[in-house]
Amino acid sequence: MSTLVEQVKAAVKDAMRAKQKDRLGALRMLTAEFKRVEVDERIDVDDARALVILDKMTKQRRDSLAQYTAAGRDELAAVEQFEIDVLSEFLPTALSEDELSQLVADAIAQSGAASVQDMGNVMGILKPQVQGRADMAQVSRMVKSQLG
Repeated sequence: MSTLVEQVKAAVKDAMRAKQKDRLGALRMLTAEFKRVEVDERIDVDDARALVILDKMTKQRRDSLAQYTAAGRDELAAVEQFEIDVLSEFLPTALSEDELSQLVADAIAQSGAASVQDMGNVMGILKPQVQGRADMAQVSRMVKSQLG
């Protein structure tokens, strides 16, 4: 299987061939972020780092979407939603509520956490497992409810 970065580059080429201007713009924005990270941090973006970048960009767009929707800016909200849809194509399938609850319970048992003060240890175990597959705010709420 090819890497996530290669999949994005292939999608850019496909969008160019199909003359999908909006999709191409969203994909180029993603490749530009990959390149920025490579240059700034002097690393090659691997799949794990690419997932972190995708997750962050998706979260930014969701925040913007909520703000545009609240302000009644439907045309801008539509653009953000389109970009979320394009970025979501490259994210792994989301975890169900039950799967996430089980992962949280396993992480709590593994870390030996007894109270909310041990939440950092639990989140440290969970983050690599759920990156790109669940909203970290939702994971945090779930950990708090199981610990508290």
